[in-house]
Amino acid sequence: MLLNALFPTRDIGTDPAKIRDWAQAAEDLGYHCIEVADHVFGAAPRGDWRPTYSEHDPFHETFTTMAFIAAVTKTIKLCSGVLILPQRQTGLVAKQAAQVDVLSGGRLRLGVGVGWNHVEYEALGTDWKTRGARQAEQIEVMRRLWTQDFVTFDGKFHKMVDVNILPAPVQRPIPIWFGGSSEAVIRRAARIGDGWMPILAPDSQAEAKLALLRHHLAAFGRDPATFGLEGWLRVDTPDEALWAKAVQGWQRFGAQMVMLYPMYRMPELDRQIETLRRFKQVANG
Repeated sequence: MLLNALFPTRDIGTDPAKIRDWAQAAEDLGYHCIEVADHVFGAAPRGDWRPTYSEHDPFHETFTTMAFIAAVTKTIKLCSGVLILPQRQTGLVAKQAAQVDVLSGGRLRLGVGVGWNHVEYEALGTDWKTRGARQAEQIEVMRRLWTQDFVTFDGKFHKMVDVNILPAPVQRPIPIWFGGSSEAVIRRAARIGDGWMPILAPDSQAEAKLALLRHHLAAFGRDPATFGLEGWLRVDTPDEALWAKAVQGWQRFGAQMVMLYPMYRMPELDRQIETLRRFKQVANG
């Protein structure tokens, strides 16, 4: 099973040397991919609404960070984990993704989601209510921009006439994986995605979601053998027994890869790197 490393965006700080050292440690330890989270804005609680991350949580900009990591590593894959696609301009995302793919030599995987933060959507001037439909159209547009010499498109959210992106990405198209676990997201992933990366414990709920995914893959004529699955192990404690149980569960469910997603804070670089070492030992039994 492949292991992916979540970039510790809230705790790594702003020293480029520490970012380099962490990324190179992940690569040296044999991790398959580094995944970089996405939030443009922090948001304070209001009324009954409480954000998962607040105005005190720093998030490094996703594409800039992946480009920097590409320059200080050689082979490890890079992934947005996940980019909140509908709150961004489609053409700009396509351009940024293509550039990271070029600079990394074709190592990018674009992870996308629709998000949970309506406050962030509003602050970015984008529509929260149409995010699912917009995401689906965005993916169609981006794939055309990555693979065609000129793109003309007339849809509900996009109007383009003879435009292109140069330099083109190395991968034509760049793989797109979906985050999220709602029924609408699972269906959309099965229809137009290359893989799925849910934040779910490997329990009966996840098993039911996977059955739904397989149902939709069959309905859309997709080959499940070519569709990726990554389990995100969101944990609140550095309990290695729980890590091992989650890895084994996702392995039974057929995941090709897993990623440890600590929700607890680790402000020390040494501890962040040690966590990578420990998770690798646990996952490899």
